[in-house]
Amino acid sequence: MPPQLRVMVDPMRPDDLSPTVLRLIAARGARSFGQGALVAAFALYLHALGWPAPAIGATLSAALVVGAALTITVGPLSDRRGYRRFLLAYEVLQAIAALAALVTAWPPALVVAAIIGGFGRGANGSAGPFGPLEQAWLAHAVPPHRRGAVFSANAAIGFVGMALGALLAGAVALLTGPLGDVLAYRPLFVLSLAGSTAAFVLIRGLREPPRGPRAPADRQPGERAENAMLVRLVMANTLNGLGIGMIAPLIAYWFALRFRHGPGSIGPALAASFVLGALGAVLAGRMVRRYGLIRPVVVMRGVALALLVALPLVPAFPLAAALYALRAGFNQGTAGVRQALVVGLAPGRRGLAASVQNVSIQIPRAVGPLIAGFMLDAGMLRAPFFVAAALQAIYLVLYVRFFRGYAAGGAE
Repeated sequence: MPPQLRVMVDPMRPDDLSPTVLRLIAARGARSFGQGALVAAFALYLHALGWPAPAIGATLSAALVVGAALTITVGPLSDRRGYRRFLLAYEVLQAIAALAALVTAWPPALVVAAIIGGFGRGANGSAGPFGPLEQAWLAHAVPPHRRGAVFSANAAIGFVGMALGALLAGAVALLTGPLGDVLAYRPLFVLSLAGSTAAFVLIRGLREPPRGPRAPADRQPGERAENAMLVRLVMANTLNGLGIGMIAPLIAYWFALRFRHGPGSIGPALAASFVLGALGAVLAGRMVRRYGLIRPVVVMRGVALALLVALPLVPAFPLAAALYALRAGFNQGTAGVRQALVVGLAPGRRGLAASVQNVSIQIPRAVGPLIAGFMLDAGMLRAPFFVAAALQAIYLVLYVRFFRGYAAGGAE
């Protein structure tokens, strides 16, 4: 395979990246604090308010469905109308949602805020349903041979911020005394509000990248080939998204049910998973230099799959938390590599490609919490993990079959 098609890159050095890249990465870091805190604590907050498991799962599912609908609408538009205005609108909506959740726990208002803000969904610092726009903007600003490293570093920054946010969620245990079991969670929404404000300022100072010309008629056969690859992406991601949705949004709640632990210990446990996710992203970025875009995903997610099967079988919280953190390092660490592959599937329609990637994961992911919520309510604490493992095993097989040849001979 020619070196230029391996996406072989040097390690990312901040001093040779454009201000656009640095600001987009900084915005991701700013958002990630609040996202990490709410991944660790939002489901527990609803539990403290007396919500049953199906209601918690349904709220998380609704947030994912609305997010997917926004992505479907905004992603293709961004290829023609730009990214900046949509990202700024997202930050405003996030700030409003965080402010609403900060001042009230009235169920209808909290549901709406959760749906708009995507609380507890764990977007790794990205702009939620508008995250594909960030990916497309980064792809414009980073040459193809460096995307594997830059996208992996971008993911690592998000994981580090989420780790710090999850650690801050552990402060709920300290605030329970002066504020009570419910109000102790409210200050966490300040992190989300502050992150959206900082990201708004960072993005507002950016200039929109130039829009490329529409593809002429003589390139339609190429577009048909790109469309075929995107269909394959949807097929694989549907399984992956459903598997993710059954575990990730409810993992803090599962720890609480299975081991009777609260945010004081669950927050640090999830923080460890995000730290290892960041290290996994760095490892994946280095593996891309030698092995290309496919093998790092296969090796790392294969290890993660084995850990996912073992996780619900262990008898003690420390061991379960350790297995979950290790799995996160191997599984989530490949996010940047997979994004780097996707933005090369349709070079003239990066917003569309990144949106297809997001939506094809988020729609089935929205079903996952609802299914898992009913399983947990019925006392089936192991079933979500085994079903998710089966789905992600099939996804991995399809990923290799669909994209191995493309990455070797067709990627940007």
